[in-house]
Amino acid sequence: MSDATLKNIALLIDADNTTPDGIDPVLTVMAELGQVNIRRAYGNFAKDNLARWDKITNKFGIRPQQQFDVTRGKNATDMAMTIDAIDLLYQGKVDGFGIMTSDSDFTPLVTRLRQDGIVVYGFGEAKTPMAFQSVCTRFIDIKKLIATNAADRSNERKKGSAIVSDVVDDDLLELITAAYSEAKGDGGFARLSQLGQIAGNRSSFDVRNYGFKSLKEMFDSFDNFAVETRDDNQIYVKRLR
Repeated sequence: MSDATLKNIALLIDADNTTPDGIDPVLTVMAELGQVNIRRAYGNFAKDNLARWDKITNKFGIRPQQQFDVTRGKNATDMAMTIDAIDLLYQGKVDGFGIMTSDSDFTPLVTRLRQDGIVVYGFGEAKTPMAFQSVCTRFIDIKKLIATNAADRSNERKKGSAIVSDVVDDDLLELITAAYSEAKGDGGFARLSQLGQIAGNRSSFDVRNYGFKSLKEMFDSFDNFAVETRDDNQIYVKRLR
C-alpha cells in the first residue's frame, strides 16, 4: 500500500476494560487497515490500577483522555469515547476504527459506525459479550493475540540474531522481526511496503535514522534476507535462515 492510498485509522482504547500489554500487537493488526494516526486511551489515570498506562502512552504515541469518576458507580469513559467516535465519524476523515474494550456498552456505537460503512475491529477478552463481538467487522481475543505475538517474536528474534549490521540495535531488530512475522505470507515472502507500514504503526520508524536511504537498502544490507522485485514492481523480502 503506497502513501497515497493509506487509510486514516482511529484506535480508541477503553483503558478501564483492557490491558496495555495488547497495544503492540493491536497496532500490528491495525496495519491491515491503514495508518493509525489517531490513538486515544480513555480512563481515570489517577487510579492505581491504570498506572501502567503512563509509559505505554508515551512509547506508542497514545493521547491519554483523563476522565474523572464524577459519580460513584458511573463510568464517564464510555460516554467520552462514544462522543469522540461520533465526532470523528461526522468529520469524515476516518476510514476505520479499532475499539479496545471488553465492555458490551459499546455495542450501539459499533453498530452506528458500521451503518456508515466503517470498518471496525474489536479487541477484547474472550468473556466479552457476544452482542459486542458480533457487530464488529472483526473481533479478536486480545489475550490470544498477545500470546501469539509473543511466541512469533521470540521465534523470529532467534532467527534474526544472524542479521549482520553495525547499525542494527536490539530495538530495531525487535521491530523488524515482529513486522516481518506479521507481514509474511505463502512461501515466507513479505511485501516490503506492508512490512514498512506495520513497523511504522508500531513506532516512529524511519530507516534514515540508521543511515539508509530506503527500506530496500536496509534489507539489502542484511545477510539473511533475500530481496526481489517482481513484475508488478512490488518489492518482496524473505528470511533465508
